[in-house]
Amino acid sequence: MTANLPTSGAHILVGADGSAAANAAVRYAAELASTRNRPLRIVYAIGLADMTWVYGNAFDAAPGFEDQLLAEGKTIVGAAAQLAQEVDRGLEISAEVSRQPPARVLVELSHEAQLVVIGESGAGRLGAIGSTAVAVTSHAHAPVVVVRNARGSDLPPRTGPVVVGVDGSALSDHAIALAFDEASRRNAPLIALHTWSDIGLSTAKYAGDSGHLTPPIDYEVIERAMLAERLAGWQEKYPDVNVERRVYADAPRDRLLELSDEAQLLVVGSRGRGGFRGLLLGSVSNALVAHARCPVLVARSPREE
Repeated sequence: MTANLPTSGAHILVGADGSAAANAAVRYAAELASTRNRPLRIVYAIGLADMTWVYGNAFDAAPGFEDQLLAEGKTIVGAAAQLAQEVDRGLEISAEVSRQPPARVLVELSHEAQLVVIGESGAGRLGAIGSTAVAVTSHAHAPVVVVRNARGSDLPPRTGPVVVGVDGSALSDHAIALAFDEASRRNAPLIALHTWSDIGLSTAKYAGDSGHLTPPIDYEVIERAMLAERLAGWQEKYPDVNVERRVYADAPRDRLLELSDEAQLLVVGSRGRGGFRGLLLGSVSNALVAHARCPVLVARSPREE
């Protein structure tokens, strides 16, 4: 039990761009801010620097275009603030328009946030959140929630378990801490899922006539003991959280994606065991951000660059 929960951030930060996905993220962020008694900070990023690089002198020759974009941005954050107020009329809300690219501004502002919330896709323009999801979850200085929902509903799920992927890495420990905290806040059960291999061992030479994995060492006993050790301190800190442990041989991505059908939140580290620091996201977290059927919370260690 070595990970610390983020406590320095004063507010919940959310990206807005006027799209349906971003609006869902704004509502979700407003709910989080309301239940945690935190202010909500809404940001719309235009990306004027990117436009100048693309259009060059043509952009400089139309100064009124910038004013038009800024006015449109104010309309977007104003509408987003109204959505947030519908969640909680007493919520403290600030809304702003930035000239910076979306990923850059959200990463910079994440220094001051307790949590960053973004939608799963955007409006398809330079202000779109979807094009920046991987960059923000890879480089933010606070945990990031990508508000995914693929169950045929306008709203992300509010019921079901919180699910955390555990692989024994330092970031995994940070994810465990966040998952227990989220489960406790939501009065939800917690499923801790651990696999001891990232490859498809069920197709390896150890699979006998039955097709089931039969390795020469009883890894399940060893790995269940490891999982119990990783969870022990947090179960003592959060006695109200009912924990179910699930241990499998392989395929963490597939197992977690399956559970996203019933979960209200998946929690994973931004990189897993043996992850290279040069990688933006680990393969599992990247797959979940792109394909999960419920919101995904990506744990970012305060020590990560």
